[in-house]
Amino acid sequence: MSVGDTSQGDGVGLATARGRNWPTLRQFTVFLENRVGQLLDVVRRFDGSQVRIVALSINDSGECAFVRFLLSHPEQGREILERAGLAIIESDLIGVELPDDRQPLQRICMALLQAEVNIIQAYPILTQPRGRPVVALMVDNTEMGLETLGNKGFTMITEGDLSEND
Repeated sequence: MSVGDTSQGDGVGLATARGRNWPTLRQFTVFLENRVGQLLDVVRRFDGSQVRIVALSINDSGECAFVRFLLSHPEQGREILERAGLAIIESDLIGVELPDDRQPLQRICMALLQAEVNIIQAYPILTQPRGRPVVALMVDNTEMGLETLGNKGFTMITEGDLSEND
């Protein structure tokens, strides 16, 4: 590979490697002071844009809170958060449709346990991209989690699925 070549050997350029069909979802974590109105200030930043919050998790630790978002348009959402001067952490999560089963979370947990993949965070996605409930999972080995769930017949969602209902 030459110095100027940005392909990864499979013909996919690095600049375009992460697109609407990328197998993981981007989570943005924002650190906020634990004061009245802080969350509203962040949420209002998306007014006038096409960005919708499709999942939200808040972890309070007394004087501060960690707010985690999944956004319908992550690239534009990141720009909005950065322009607001907010320190953000970006992480990859797996979006998996809940199977039509009496205990869908049990099936997901069993599949990941068999592969020795640990769930670190989990929360529901507020929209149903394909008409089915979806859960967002942060795991300790994303690649293995995706492979395991895919091999067990679970349906993953992509970032493109989160923006389809616009």
